[in-house]
Amino acid sequence: MQYGRGVAKTVPPPPELQALRREIDQLDRQLLQLLRQRMDVVRQVATVKQSTSRAIRDFAREREILDDRRARAEALDMNPAPIESIYRQIMLASRDYQAALGASAPRQVDQKRVAIIGGHGEMGGLLARLFAELGHRVTLSDLDTELTPKVAAAAAEVVVISVPIETTLQVIAEVGPALSPEALLMDITSIKQAPLAAMLAATEASVIGTHPMFGPGVHSLQGQRVVVCAGRGKRWHRWLVDLLEGRGLVVTEADAAEHDRAMALVQVLTHFQTQVLGRTLEQLNRPIEASRPFTSPAYLMELYVAARHFAQDPRLYGPIEMLNPETAAVTAAFSRAAEELREILERRDQGRFDAIFEEVRAYFGDFTAEALEQSSFLIDRLVERGLG
Repeated sequence: MQYGRGVAKTVPPPPELQALRREIDQLDRQLLQLLRQRMDVVRQVATVKQSTSRAIRDFAREREILDDRRARAEALDMNPAPIESIYRQIMLASRDYQAALGASAPRQVDQKRVAIIGGHGEMGGLLARLFAELGHRVTLSDLDTELTPKVAAAAAEVVVISVPIETTLQVIAEVGPALSPEALLMDITSIKQAPLAAMLAATEASVIGTHPMFGPGVHSLQGQRVVVCAGRGKRWHRWLVDLLEGRGLVVTEADAAEHDRAMALVQVLTHFQTQVLGRTLEQLNRPIEASRPFTSPAYLMELYVAARHFAQDPRLYGPIEMLNPETAAVTAAFSRAAEELREILERRDQGRFDAIFEEVRAYFGDFTAEALEQSSFLIDRLVERGLG
């Protein structure tokens, strides 16, 4: 049984509706032809950007387009909000197309020999494609390859450690001494202090810690964020930042301790609360589908996040949360807050509830306005898809 879904009746549409639908189909075909022409122009844009070493993304130009299209929509008595949404998707497709055409790669590439240790993993494969698309020569070493990590590292100019967190330090210790002092050693783990210290101790090569803030299943690299933590070697640091930004990624530079403190909130706290929500739902043992006819879009978003979390590998999330140096403090704070609110609800203390509400509202400050705007946009998208 499906909840919240009406049963479609197979009543044929009246002739006048069929005629209007055919007219809409014809207009849509014309729109697709125009979009194809637009992408042909985008191809030319990619060529110019490549020859002039311009970045794929131009925020000022995007804002100009969105403001213009909104204004034109209003002049045509159309709602500007969905028009802006449509054009954001068109521009995303355009950026992806430019990246696929190599707009971010210089015509004359200073090819580097790049070794991905753990290259048959999902993130390793993604990084291998990224470097290859930019013209570099990529070799892969993994548990199922004849090429060993040490041999791969010794022959490379850039060595990327892309293995599970719990084996990262071991692999660094193994491959570090094999690197040339002129090479670069970098990792991609979500904890930075320990791996960065291990790399600096294991090799005389340049060292950089990185943390891609996205998973291997992303539809596009454009606009995705990467944290870069300097270790040793300014020349390689500049090379890597230029490479990432040229591919359309957003680089956040931080020291390792600052990164780990931030991840205690961005990862440990958010994953922990999601796991508590999922565990609570499982222990209450009430069918998910039973709540669907009563759901709000906001609740549905929370449910999607929780279900998405538990659809993935616990061996990924466990080390992320267990190895962060601030995990104990963050989870203890969460438990104290949960207990405080539990007591307030049991006592039906509206006054204390209001006081806490205002305290937290003051903490968020002006961010609440942005949160309302952005979450409303996401809610509208859910409703459009018929999921709300």
